[in-house]
Amino acid sequence: MARRPLPRILSSSAPVVRSREIARTAADNATDVLHPLITISRGLRLIVAALHAKWAATPKERRGPALFLTAAVVLVVALIPYGPLLALITVMGAAGWMGRERPVVKTGPDEGELARLQALYEALVPYFSVPEDPSPLFSYSGEWDTAFSEFAFDDDGRLTRLQVRYPAYFTDSEADARARIEQLLHAKSGRGREYHFAWDEEGSQLVMSVLGALPTSIAAQRFVTSPGETVLGFTDADAVRRTVPVTADEEHQDAPPVIWRTGPRSTEPHLLVVGRPGTGTTTLLRSIALQVLQNGDLLVVEGSGTGEYACLAGRSGVLAVECGLTGALATLEWASHETERRLIAANRARQAGHPAPEDTKRPLWILLDRPSVLADLAAADGRIDPQHLLQVPLRHGRAAGVTVVVAEQFDTLDDLSEPVRSHTRARVVLGPASPGEVESVLGVPPHTTPTPDVPPGRGYARLGTGPVLRLQVPATPDPYDDATPEAHRQAVLDLLPAREAAVEAVEAAAVPAEG
Repeated sequence: MARRPLPRILSSSAPVVRSREIARTAADNATDVLHPLITISRGLRLIVAALHAKWAATPKERRGPALFLTAAVVLVVALIPYGPLLALITVMGAAGWMGRERPVVKTGPDEGELARLQALYEALVPYFSVPEDPSPLFSYSGEWDTAFSEFAFDDDGRLTRLQVRYPAYFTDSEADARARIEQLLHAKSGRGREYHFAWDEEGSQLVMSVLGALPTSIAAQRFVTSPGETVLGFTDADAVRRTVPVTADEEHQDAPPVIWRTGPRSTEPHLLVVGRPGTGTTTLLRSIALQVLQNGDLLVVEGSGTGEYACLAGRSGVLAVECGLTGALATLEWASHETERRLIAANRARQAGHPAPEDTKRPLWILLDRPSVLADLAAADGRIDPQHLLQVPLRHGRAAGVTVVVAEQFDTLDDLSEPVRSHTRARVVLGPASPGEVESVLGVPPHTTPTPDVPPGRGYARLGTGPVLRLQVPATPDPYDDATPEAHRQAVLDLLPAREAAVEAVEAAAVPAEG
């Protein structure tokens, strides 16, 4: 049987293609011609929607006056010369402005960002792949979108957030393996910023995010805390579940604090602060001193002898401020005996069935800055190490209401005695430090990449076995320093307790003699 030829319209698609091109061209021309009308129609639709939403949000008791006011305006516009024409022009202009085309919103990475993601994916291949894997998630011939489930870039095209899926056989429980990945992502994503790494071992995912700088505008002030709570500084909002009201740059706001709790029920009754010169260790001790003087007594022993705590001398609640070796030994020996006396008095009261005496309830704080300097002086003079006198306050201070705060520098950290190291489980590291140095003090490495340039008072804190928190100490400079800003100087002076009567009498008697 002879095959019948196909109809001409089915045997050739050229007319169909030509018809489609003609239709598309006609549609484009119509869109260009009718573009103003489309814009105005879109604007009118948006205006009507806005008016409808406004009318729905208007309370029922106000709808009557609103209708009367609208009718009055329409009547006035209708009566004035050229009123309807001007109203029409105004409405059309508003509709054209509302219906104008918005700029195109970026919905995906551009070419540069795609190249950066692919390069980062290929850099992770040696760490997240093994030859035995039949279908590796990371391979040199693979695509980045199979491993990067979430990402974000800033205006400069640098990564600000990245979520990485990695194979289940990766040893994410080993600190060294995790450190290599964090170092690689830090280097490839851009240095000079602080990155936070959140490992999800159960889901085999890693989230890298860029952290913003902690605010440095919070100065010394009265913080809203309970008795036994001390504000060491402020951290990220998602790191703690509490905020306190503060004043920063004459503005009131809520800031997330790092709260250190002391007292009989504290698990970390003593604090160790480590840093380098100019990193804010003395500032932190001065901030703690101003807070504890509200309801406690204070002993200050300064090993460096620079007079950083001279503003505390003679103040109410300050028992002593010592800079020399002889005064430091006498002060610490008295503190050791006072701790024993409190323990004995409290024990006798409990045995007799009475509450603890009042003179054992008031907290006693010992601030020791740079004990290594005093240790060297004592060794040269053949005298006892001042740190040896801290054994009793460190071991029994929690039960006796005695708290010890020690500040030392990285260079002389090995000179600290074993009791100081073992009993100061609340730790703070200030200033630029490598991850190894931070781990040597806090016990675990930080989950962020330290930056080389940080402001004074910036560092990390860890209370006992808790997480490592970023920390920014409130600005508490020496008010007697000429380089101190006037606002910060006045803030510290306002927090200082009044001078004792005996000190004021001595100063008043010395004024005529000097004249």
